[in-house]
Amino acid sequence: MRRRRLASSPSSTKLGLQVERFDYTGGTPAIGPTFGRIAREADAAGVSSLWVMDHLFQIGHNGPPEDPMLEAYTALAFAAGQTSRITLGSLVTAAVYRYPGVLIKTVTSLDVLSGGRAWLVTGPPGTRRSPKRWASPSHRSASASSA
Repeated sequence: MRRRRLASSPSSTKLGLQVERFDYTGGTPAIGPTFGRIAREADAAGVSSLWVMDHLFQIGHNGPPEDPMLEAYTALAFAAGQTSRITLGSLVTAAVYRYPGVLIKTVTSLDVLSGGRAWLVTGPPGTRRSPKRWASPSHRSASASSA
């Protein structure tokens, strides 16, 4: 019996893009147009996924805290409206910043409106400068009762 050779499959390596800074030339008025262009060009170039950070302020290795930092899911919804293929996510969603039900509703709404392109990756806030006072009340009381 003769063995058939399987055709080689295309590479399964995928490229994602994380947008970590929003301090574009032109200041605040340039954020929407520039971020939209980045999302559209990544989508057109075949980039697999687009990620933003879920921080209340810019983190130290990217710039000073007063640098612009967009709310993650608002930025992703904006990108969803400008793209058609690229998947969208927050790396990493700090679950303590939101009520659990509101977080799930936010992400599932993004998923529906983007045609199934949303990712949800959760974890604790990524910096030590994320005080507990910014946590949702349900998370503050849960941590107090578990201490």
